[in-house]
Amino acid sequence: MDSQRCEQLSKEGKRVEESAMWSGQGQFEQAKIWRGANLTLGTPATALAAIAGAASLVSTAGRYWAAAAALISAALSAVMTSLGLARRIEQAQTAANAYLALQQDARVFYEVDLPTMEYDEARATLGELIARQQEVNKSAPIPAKRAYRRARKNISAGGQSYAVDDS
Repeated sequence: MDSQRCEQLSKEGKRVEESAMWSGQGQFEQAKIWRGANLTLGTPATALAAIAGAASLVSTAGRYWAAAAALISAALSAVMTSLGLARRIEQAQTAANAYLALQQDARVFYEVDLPTMEYDEARATLGELIARQQEVNKSAPIPAKRAYRRARKNISAGGQSYAVDDS
């Protein structure tokens, strides 16, 4: 394969890797946001439910507080259920891991495999990487702008770099 064609395939492989890096990091950050929301709502809901149970057993005067705590606990639980936090966390983590695998496979393609491949084989491999990327893109939830900003900060701080690349 001539060097120009090899360079074009390498560049496209690097684009797939870079896109997967940004998308994956965004999904990881989105999962962290959903996990934080789950803890923020779930911890008080659980604590209030326990308080309500204990207060209702202590005295008749505590029943007012028990009822209030139970209502607040139920409201927080309803918000958690409406948001589907557990499902959202799982979707973001699944997408992030799929992007991470794609990122690694793209890097191996252009760094390791490409120099020894014939053009048709290399083009087919690149096509498979692009098809995987498009498939993950279709199923991945759209991250919030805050997740994107956190991903950019993480990547800029070297969160996606390897020590071996610095030597």
